[in-house]
Amino acid sequence: MYEYINGTIEMISPEYIVLENNGIGYQILTPNPFIFSKQRESIKIYIYQHVREDIIALYGFQTYEERTLFKKLLNVSGIGPKGALAILAFGEPTQVIHAIENENESFLTKFPGVGKKTARQMILDLKGKLQDIVPDYFPNLFNNDETEKQVQAAADFEEAILALKALGYSDKELKKISTKLQNENMTTDQYIKAALKILMK
Repeated sequence: MYEYINGTIEMISPEYIVLENNGIGYQILTPNPFIFSKQRESIKIYIYQHVREDIIALYGFQTYEERTLFKKLLNVSGIGPKGALAILAFGEPTQVIHAIENENESFLTKFPGVGKKTARQMILDLKGKLQDIVPDYFPNLFNNDETEKQVQAAADFEEAILALKALGYSDKELKKISTKLQNENMTTDQYIKAALKILMK
């Protein structure tokens, strides 16, 4: 029903944002709400509307391609909207696609709620079917050495997040860290040290 909504960010919570358009506030679930900031300028958010007997929910994404990957994940047996959102929250689309195309089950199982069975299903259902996302959005995805480094950094980042959870830090605190550190190329130890500096401020 919705393709996108233009509006201004009125509220940011750990799970969703509120986007105001013409006096209506839309509650939109996003992979990482903290990447948005309250601002007067209107922004465009690409929308996926999920309808069930007991719920109607809006899921929002910064890019059309990110939403496309979300919808493809929904086609995988065992992955619902919350699961697909969690995968995009903890991994960059490039990393997810690269892992699927290279049958990297160990990387995929690092995402919340993804076990070996689901990782294998993701590969079976999606490998070779993501080319409509790859060419323009991720040029040279499969022959770029830099992508290999990004995938390894993502794996190290996830290990750091798990270690911080074990130390007792909440999901809300960790999501704030994600916005600042997720795109850095560090080792697990470096991620932990950098995260602790931020958390202790």
